[in-house]
Amino acid sequence: MNIEHIFGFKYRIPKEGKMRVDATFYASESILEDLKSEDYASLQQICNVATLPGVVEPALTMPDIHWGYGFPIGGVAAFDPEEEGVVSPGGVGFDINCGVRLLVAELSREEVDPYEGRMVQDPRKNRLADALYESVPSGVGKGRKDVGFGRKDLQGVLVDGAGALVERGYGEPEDLENIESNGRLPGADPEEVSDRAYERGVSQLGTLGSGNHFLEVQYIDEIYDEEATRAYGLSLGQVTVLIHSGSRGLGHQVCQDYVERCMEVAQKYDIELEDRQLAAAPIKSHEGGAYLKAMSAAANFAFANRQLITHFTRQAFASAGFRSKEHPLRVLYDLAHNNAKFEEHDGHEVLVHRKGATRAFGPGNKELPERYRPVGQPVLVPGDMGRYSFVLAGTEGAMSETFGSSAHGAGRKMGRRRAKKAAKGRNLRRELEDKGILIRAASKATIDEEMSEAYKDATEVVEATNGAGIGKKVARLRPLIVVKG
Repeated sequence: MNIEHIFGFKYRIPKEGKMRVDATFYASESILEDLKSEDYASLQQICNVATLPGVVEPALTMPDIHWGYGFPIGGVAAFDPEEEGVVSPGGVGFDINCGVRLLVAELSREEVDPYEGRMVQDPRKNRLADALYESVPSGVGKGRKDVGFGRKDLQGVLVDGAGALVERGYGEPEDLENIESNGRLPGADPEEVSDRAYERGVSQLGTLGSGNHFLEVQYIDEIYDEEATRAYGLSLGQVTVLIHSGSRGLGHQVCQDYVERCMEVAQKYDIELEDRQLAAAPIKSHEGGAYLKAMSAAANFAFANRQLITHFTRQAFASAGFRSKEHPLRVLYDLAHNNAKFEEHDGHEVLVHRKGATRAFGPGNKELPERYRPVGQPVLVPGDMGRYSFVLAGTEGAMSETFGSSAHGAGRKMGRRRAKKAAKGRNLRRELEDKGILIRAASKATIDEEMSEAYKDATEVVEATNGAGIGKKVARLRPLIVVKG
């Protein structure tokens, strides 16, 4: 593989063989070493993406790159519908519209954690941790019975997304203003979602799920950009809540259904696949259109899921005695990690796949809430449960170089089995408590799988993103309470 260092954090893999376009990736020296240690497997994946019909130069990966299904995690690729461009379920992923939402409280760190971690058994902090864990179900297959959505209700959610929940009283209209695409992807068709997907999703609205999904109470411990923090309404020491969840079993089933369908039709449309996991169909084909309708429906389920989690998070804060004066946990922003969206770039409408990458539109973009337009879109970069998360701002550099995309998180360094092996003999719960972090999780195994060392340091990812000009550092968040599935 021929890798060219362009400058700073930017690298290029010139097209060769069956590649139709160049590939570009962003990395620090440390991240580059991680890529070497895996024999460049994830870089080979983005080179494979560059062989698909209608791909627009360049195929990309963000600094949180690691191996994924078909596309690498951190992968971004745009396809031109007018040039026989394709849509690939593997380029979106199994957790469709997995994403993050940041809530901002009118509380200071001292109000939630008055002893600044020195006395982690403070009753108020413990009450809040318990209330959050009880209010938001987490874990494999966990659902909830207190909402009472039937199939007909779920169809409305698949069409209208977060708005369907707000209409039922689970939130405020202003919540929708601060969600990517206002919490609803157009073109969703519940008829393209299988019965099995409905069965898996009907009880899972308002639940975190398992794996790396979490709900985390944090506080702002460092500010890098005063103008952006003012626009976002953030301040030093302020309490925030970061919610990371997606479309649960419904989205997983939609992906599974259409991966199988696209594998069957690739030969029909003469699509040569370097990797069967890149199974695709032309955007303008019946099969491609059906997937986009089903994917949009699953994305709307995910927006609604985070909206319902927000509602129960607000209730948990209130029940634990933390009542906000005016706005109970304001939504700063909610954005997706895994989807495919029609967007205009360089004067052309293209279908942008983001797989473990996030939208990062720059200043002036009309799709952003008016108060954010002067500084760019809030970009949320979760870290691991023992270190930091970050708020960034979208940039003009992202618009010109990465189809308005940026990194979505720290990115894993270890598989779950390896992480559990590395955690053997350690009491990670106690280690976190010694740092002033309370954790609530389904099991010790869950905590071990999500140990900090299993992830890249988010600081490294953010420095590479900031240094490459595809995201601007705004603020850093440190955890106080972690709820894991």
